Amino acid sequence: MNPIAPHITAFLRERLPIQRGASPNTCESYAYTFQLLFEFASARFKVTPSKLCIEQLDSILVMDFLAFIESERGNSPRTRNARLAAIKSFMRFVEHRLPSVLEQSLRILAIPSKKSDKPLIGYLTVSEIQAILNAPDIKTRAGIRDRAMLHLCFAAGLRVSELTGLLLSAVILQPTPAVKIMGKGRRERSLPLWKQTAKDIRAWISVRGDVRSPELFVNARGEAMSRVGFTYLLRKYAGMAVKSCSSLEGKQISPHVLRHSCAMMIYQATGDLRKVALWLGHAHMQTSEIYLRADPMEKIDAIEAVPPPALKRGRFSVPDKLIASLRGPDTQR
Repeated sequence: MNPIAPHITAFLRERLPIQRGASPNTCESYAYTFQLLFEFASARFKVTPSKLCIEQLDSILVMDFLAFIESERGNSPRTRNARLAAIKSFMRFVEHRLPSVLEQSLRILAIPSKKSDKPLIGYLTVSEIQAILNAPDIKTRAGIRDRAMLHLCFAAGLRVSELTGLLLSAVILQPTPAVKIMGKGRRERSLPLWKQTAKDIRAWISVRGDVRSPELFVNARGEAMSRVGFTYLLRKYAGMAVKSCSSLEGKQISPHVLRHSCAMMIYQATGDLRKVALWLGHAHMQTSEIYLRADPMEKIDAIEAVPPPALKRGRFSVPDKLIASLRGPDTQR
């Protein structure tokens, strides 16, 4: 029996960050997957996680674990597939270190991903975005920071990890305001900023103060703003904005909704999915097609461009008995 601890340590500390150059977010996501898996296996085999062995990580355990996170934890099929992808990546790594687990690994690699529904994306209108951006009190330091964060997240279409991880040194205010973003897959992109967005960022930098954290946005303790912290602030201001924009009431608003809203705005202004993909940092054009499906104007243009079929019109002949039944007693004379 081969202990699993040294192999998972090598996978998370060497394979992912050094050999594959995975981002800190990817490493964190993979680590959380194995935290859940080992807790599940530990409860099943009645041993501590540090005592688990590779041989215990078989296809039956993995399938039971996937069923558990869906039924007990309420994870979506998409999350389930992401956990499975992390486990498969680990097993491919172990194959080269322990050839004896090849057959065991093949059975895990054969577990299929689960198909999931692809609902239309949610996004906000310009008036709804304006209401949220106007919610922070820009007479306070926190309000200036929050306005700048919200504005930049929307205007640049940033993922929440890109926003909270943005360095102060990545902001360029002269001669043309822009930000340099390190996105998924370590793909860097440079995005120009609206004058008003740049103005809000300048206002924040002027009151940010001398803090040790290199990130642009920091919390009250001078530490980098967390994803949870930004999500909390966004929902707080969305709730405040309901007073001036009633259409926001009942909407599920998350940082990714701001990203979708930016993408829809770009697509509706340009009609070019390629520009949307470049702006958002998508690796493949297919990823941007969700905005094509969500835009009703595309369907209206399509149906107006196609002439409807010429149909023969006729007159419906009503039976006499039906006409008689519809007549009132006074008319039946």
